[in-house]
Amino acid sequence: MKLTVVGCSGSFPSADSACSSYLVEAEGYRLLLDLGNGALGELQKYCGLYDIDAIAISHLHADHCIDMCGYFVARYYRFEGGRCDPIPVYGPGGTEQRLITAYHDTPSDESMREVFDFRTLTSGGTYRLGPLTLTAQRVTHPVETYGFRVEHGGRTFSYSSDTGRCDSLADLARGSDLFLCEASFTQGKEDITGVHLNGRQAGECARDADAERLVLTHIPPWTDAQVNLCDAKAVFGGPVELARPGAVYEV
Repeated sequence: MKLTVVGCSGSFPSADSACSSYLVEAEGYRLLLDLGNGALGELQKYCGLYDIDAIAISHLHADHCIDMCGYFVARYYRFEGGRCDPIPVYGPGGTEQRLITAYHDTPSDESMREVFDFRTLTSGGTYRLGPLTLTAQRVTHPVETYGFRVEHGGRTFSYSSDTGRCDSLADLARGSDLFLCEASFTQGKEDITGVHLNGRQAGECARDADAERLVLTHIPPWTDAQVNLCDAKAVFGGPVELARPGAVYEV
């Protein structure tokens, strides 16, 4: 599998990065995980607008899904070649209505589904997407949120999405070749349970899951990423690095 970081800023875009979006490719198949603020523009650096085969939305906070409204415009109003066929979109319950509300003025209540084939995620659900196997696992966040495990050819990539500490996250990341884990908070600064992880907690989770490699993501512009990197390295024995826009990983 090939993983490309399209955007990795948490909560809102930074001066250098769009919000969460990650492109997974295998055997010519392209799966997009999340499409947050600013990510649609960045995505076009790495593939064509109409080359995505499926999308999985982890949760319905704007920094993970709001650019789906722009993608609707690109697919619905395409003049050259005509309107796009529906693409599978996996997301929490209510994804379609959330996007309709955010867009505010779709031509009709059915317009979104003319270009998006909405499918509801379930915790523990496994989905065959071309050559990829996607498993969704509910994690701990104020809204219905799923982390993802993507498998292909005996290799595994896991994505925490947004989460506080929870047992399901370690299960999701178990034995992963690459674990893309959020680290939004700073140890000793924010102490809010059930929302986000800090760098040390991300490192502990990767260690407990026996992950091979840890990449920290979803670090907001107001958080010192280097502090979180040092905190993760202090507890995780494997390689740790910060996600950056345009980074490519072979999994």
